[in-house]
Amino acid sequence: MKNLLYTDVEESLRDSTRALLDKFWPSTEMTARVEAVDSDDSDLWAALARDLGVAGLAVADSSGGQGGTWREMSVIAEELGRSLAPTPFLGSTVLATATVQSLGCVELLGDLASGARTAALVCSIDRAHGAWPTDLVVRDGRIVGRVRNVVDIAAADYLLMPVTDSQGRCALYRVLRESASVTAVVSLDLTRPVADATFDVDLSEARLLADGTAARRAVDAGLIAGAVMLSSELLGVAERCMELTIDYLKERRQFGMHIGSFQALKHRVADQWALMTQARAVARYAAACLADDDPDTVVAASVAKAYISAVAVRVAEECIQLHGGIGFTWEAPLHLYLKRAKADSLALGAPRVHYTRLADLVGLAVT
Repeated sequence: MKNLLYTDVEESLRDSTRALLDKFWPSTEMTARVEAVDSDDSDLWAALARDLGVAGLAVADSSGGQGGTWREMSVIAEELGRSLAPTPFLGSTVLATATVQSLGCVELLGDLASGARTAALVCSIDRAHGAWPTDLVVRDGRIVGRVRNVVDIAAADYLLMPVTDSQGRCALYRVLRESASVTAVVSLDLTRPVADATFDVDLSEARLLADGTAARRAVDAGLIAGAVMLSSELLGVAERCMELTIDYLKERRQFGMHIGSFQALKHRVADQWALMTQARAVARYAAACLADDDPDTVVAASVAKAYISAVAVRVAEECIQLHGGIGFTWEAPLHLYLKRAKADSLALGAPRVHYTRLADLVGLAVT
C-alpha cells in the first residue's frame, strides 16, 4: 500500500508555492490580467522555475535538477490549479521534461531543469497516451505537417516533434522554436495558451533524439506524466472552487440567516466534499505510482484523469450555481475556474477516451 498522506516536505513546498503565487499572481487581479492583451507573466515563471526550483523538481541531481519526485510535483500542480496561474508548467516542466527524462538526454534535460530554457511536446493537447501522434511526416527529406492546439508552444525555446516517415516508422526530433509557424488560438481556457503549429523543416536541421520503440516510450512517458499532473491540477481547481463556495455560504444572508445554514445547501456541499475526498485519493495514488515507476502507473493515470475530470467540472458548476446571480458575472473569477476544469477534462484524453483505454488495459470488452 502506498502512503497517500502529504509529508511535511510537501506541505512546506505547498506553503512556499502558494506564497509565491499570491505575490506574483494575486487572485484580486486575476480577471483583469487575463483580459490584458500585453500581460507579461515572465517574472512569475522565473520565480517558480529558478527561485523555487519547480522546473527541475522531479529531475535527478546528477542531471541538474532538484532530486525530488513526481509526488512533490503533484503538489505544485495542485497549487497552480488553485491559482490558475498562466505558466509553461504543463507544456515544458511536465510533458517535455518527462519525455526527455525518459531518453536520458542529459544536456537538454539540464537546460529544462534549470529553467534556462523551455520546451514543448508538439502534439495536440487532446492527445491521450497509448497512441503515436501522426500529424507530422517526413516527405522528400523534409518534416511537414500541421499540429493543432499545442500547449505552451508560443514561448518555447525547443520543440520536440514526434514524426512518422513514409514507411510508417516513428522518430522523435528536436528543433528550435523558429522552425515552426505558430498561430495563437482563442481557446475556452484563457489562462492556458494554445496555438496551431505548421512545419516545413529540412531534416538536416532537426536533431534526432530517438526512433522506433525508444521514441514511442518517450512520448508515452510524457503523456502519462501529463495525465497524472493534470489530474492533480484539476484537484487544485476543484478544491479552490469548494473553498470559494463555503466562504460565500458563510457570508451571504437571506431572510436574516446565513444561507450556509440552509439544509439543502449543506447537502450539496457535503456531496462535493465526498467527491473531493475520493478525487484526492485517486490523484495521490497516481502521483505515487508515477514517482515510484510502478507498473500500475498507466492504469492509475487513466483512472485519475477520467474520474477527477468529472469531479472538477461538477464542483466548478456547483460553485457558480451556489453563488447565485453574481456567479454568472464576468467580473467574478468563477467562470475562469469552470473553463479551466472543462478544458483540462478534455486535455490529454477526455474521460471516455481513458475509460476505453482502461477497458483495454484490464481486458474488458467495450460495448
